[in-house]
Amino acid sequence: MTEALRPHGIELRHFAALIVLVDRGPTVQRDLAAATGSDKAGIMRVVDDLERRGLAVRKTVPGDRRARAVEITPEGVELFDAVHVTAEPLAGPLAAELRPGELEQLTDLLTRIAYPADSGA
Repeated sequence: MTEALRPHGIELRHFAALIVLVDRGPTVQRDLAAATGSDKAGIMRVVDDLERRGLAVRKTVPGDRRARAVEITPEGVELFDAVHVTAEPLAGPLAAELRPGELEQLTDLLTRIAYPADSGA
């Protein structure tokens, strides 16, 4: 995956943040950190990188002067789409090792880990 991302000028940590932003829309930095398994300082560096490249912007959150939501830009969506096309073939060999039904099970488990509030637990 690292090699697939390199021509696009991003790392896996950037792509992980873009995935969350595409999936959830504008996301408060602390939630983005939790969703990507990053700490506060780490997610700040990732968002700084994305902002420098014009791939995301920080916006104030109404009612909370200190909180900042991160929003993907049209350029970020364009890059995400290009990376997704590049990375998609990499999933095939990984999924080929799974037995019938296991890909769906893995997807469900990973979704429950990434979005615990959505799992009903």
